Amino acid sequence: MENVDYTSTFISVAPDTSAVAGVEPVGSTIAAATFSLIASAPYALRSSDVIFRVWASRHGVSADSPDEWAAFYATPHACLRSSDLGKRYGWGIHADADGRLAVYAVGSSEYAALADGVAPDGSTVVVRAAMRSSRR
Repeated sequence: MENVDYTSTFISVAPDTSAVAGVEPVGSTIAAATFSLIASAPYALRSSDVIFRVWASRHGVSADSPDEWAAFYATPHACLRSSDLGKRYGWGIHADADGRLAVYAVGSSEYAALADGVAPDGSTVVVRAAMRSSRR
């Protein structure tokens, strides 16, 4: 299985983002579905859960099917560093020590602490930037 899960990591916004605040994505986009899953249940899902559930929903597949999960992860998939949440919409994604996710808006005090490497519980996190939208 392709490992797209992070632990004790904060994915900050991309270096080339123009976002100055977190904006909730709307519509039937992948970013909106990803945001909805994470924001509606902070620290409940891992990256692999979110990525698979978004794909399953968009393809009319049961998100509870172990066979579909195995087939999906039989090939590589991009991690959440490539998500528009950090590239366009101004959201950082924190994965706790168990890999469970929450989102934090750029410009918030929580985001600033995480970007400095300190999780809400005071533990240390590795800070990784979301992928740039454009090549240098």
